[in-house]
Amino acid sequence: MKTLKFPEHFVWGAATSAYQIEGAAKEDGRGESIWDRFSGTPNHVEDGSNGDVACDHYHRWRTDIELMHRLELSAYRFSIAWPRIFPRGRGSMNAAGIDFYDRLVDGLLAKGIGPYATLYHWDLPQALEDEGGWANRETVEAFVGYVDAVTRRLGDRVLGWITHNEPWCASMLGYCTGRHAPGLRDWPRALAASHHLLLSHGLATHVIRSNVKRASVGITLNLTPTVPASPSVEDYDASRHMDGFQNRWFLDPLYRRQYPADMIADYVAAGYLPPAGATFVRPGDMDTIATQTDFLGVNYYNRTVCRSDRIPEEKNLPRTVELAPKSEWTEMGWEVYPDGLFQILTRVALEYMVPKIYVTENGASYSEGPDAMGRVADVRRRQFVHDHLASAHRALVAGVPLAGYFVWSLLDNFEWDRGYTQRFGITWVDYATQKRVPKDCALWYRSVIAENGIIEA
Repeated sequence: MKTLKFPEHFVWGAATSAYQIEGAAKEDGRGESIWDRFSGTPNHVEDGSNGDVACDHYHRWRTDIELMHRLELSAYRFSIAWPRIFPRGRGSMNAAGIDFYDRLVDGLLAKGIGPYATLYHWDLPQALEDEGGWANRETVEAFVGYVDAVTRRLGDRVLGWITHNEPWCASMLGYCTGRHAPGLRDWPRALAASHHLLLSHGLATHVIRSNVKRASVGITLNLTPTVPASPSVEDYDASRHMDGFQNRWFLDPLYRRQYPADMIADYVAAGYLPPAGATFVRPGDMDTIATQTDFLGVNYYNRTVCRSDRIPEEKNLPRTVELAPKSEWTEMGWEVYPDGLFQILTRVALEYMVPKIYVTENGASYSEGPDAMGRVADVRRRQFVHDHLASAHRALVAGVPLAGYFVWSLLDNFEWDRGYTQRFGITWVDYATQKRVPKDCALWYRSVIAENGIIEA
């Protein structure tokens, strides 16, 4: 028997997001978000569902904190719903909305659980989208005002702050492919949105530091190793483009003060940018985006294998394939590839010199439910988390400054355009009764936390 030990004070947590678990969509003055509008539109969500109730966390937060306490989590990453704080995106603060997060933070601290707050996890107030959303530069100013208000209220107790979760999804899935809210297919708007999301991150970082003197501030990116499906020159070029699209378009501005030149050229050639390039960039923007942060959050789920033929509806995107047999896919249709986490962590540490990294999301969708005795034997999820933690440990041994791991997700929840057809939680949720049942993976994860490591046979 041997144990893969993690560093002292390593942060062990679980993550959620507001729209996916809170429910109470029309209570206590909460405004409409783009996800309320999107999920309420036919044919946008696979099972026709929405987040109106979700896991009812808004009313059951005490139960959920007790669950975290029983699992011995040292940290909880949650997101704050912008429409709860400013129902129309700006203006007067909604007292009932911020009071909810006051109570949540106090409840976490009372149980010794460190709060890590994400300020934007995709639920833009619909009123701001009606003005152009993230493609409109004025949304940046509204976001900074929201961040100022929230950090003034909670910054005496919350020290861990994440400005944005996965700006790639918010911009590219929301404004380019139309798979996520607001459901648009407009490449120029998507590229402008990506820039404004990054710009708002830089400006918000300054505000957080001003309001929270001991703040630890970062941003979370969903990163993926991209590899060619074959040795052909065409597939290698497809992999280069996909890496630029998914990874470098966000990493390079944050750490190199520039957008990748090859991607600017690709987008100009495709007609998505004018010949002059990224005209939405104004003087000083890149310095603002590259404002120094304390950490980078990395969300990792799978690698991306690229083939040179194009997706018919998106001529600029290479086709992606899965090399592993279907038996090695999660139920989301994603290949299980633990080594990819090692590859991503070492890449950002070595190429971008990131001073501190958290794995802010990592998990898998498997649908195993309770058996006759009420046990959820989610063997595949436990193996998935085990193997990815082993990969993270390899990265630590290689010198990566990894400071923590947050499993996705604490609870089964509303999985965006897939609705309730996917279950990522380490806790089973019966949506009819809202009963919570910790799965075997959760109980095993508790033992990892207690040991501060993985016991290997």
